[in-house]
Amino acid sequence: MRVVLTGFEPFGGDDTNPSWDAVRRVTPDGYELTTAELPCEFGASVAALRELVVRHSPDVVVCAGLAGGRDAVTLERVAVNLDDARIPDNAGRQPIDVPVVEGGPAAYFTTLPVKACVSALHGVDIPAAVSHTAGTFVCNHVFYGLLHLIATEFPEVRGGFVHVPYAPEQGYDNAPSLPLPTTARALDLIIRTTIARSTDLRTTAGTLH
Repeated sequence: MRVVLTGFEPFGGDDTNPSWDAVRRVTPDGYELTTAELPCEFGASVAALRELVVRHSPDVVVCAGLAGGRDAVTLERVAVNLDDARIPDNAGRQPIDVPVVEGGPAAYFTTLPVKACVSALHGVDIPAAVSHTAGTFVCNHVFYGLLHLIATEFPEVRGGFVHVPYAPEQGYDNAPSLPLPTTARALDLIIRTTIARSTDLRTTAGTLH
């Protein structure tokens, strides 16, 4: 099984981004892995992701991003067709109330088995939850862009988005954090659970409301 796993470059004044730092630490277990650091930019991030999919023909694509303030690894369920940036991206762009894809559907659902992944993470004592909002910044932009690519060009690919907490090394002492090796282990387990399952669990456990 071929897997593409991405994280983001630092943004918002931070020197590091734990999504990419964790991705770099993932050791493949039973699958072929390609990793990449996406630019934290509207447009360019999805273009880079499409190039990765075309080049590597993956079976699974998992994109990771930072959700500072969250206390768990959160698997995103819904991507919305909206860019509405609170701050500029790394290219200085700050779209307000514009679609990710002009004329695209209002939303897409992930094709990852998110509830099964949360259950697997709980089984090894990693805090995890299903989330129903990926925000409206570049993380959601990439999430929606990925699912639009799957829906329109690459229907054989399964894909989704995972938000990760701060890392302790970032120094946000009053915010929740997760050690990078734990986050990397979570990403590996999400990939392996996706490969192993064709359907998701039906449960309300582990869902953010």
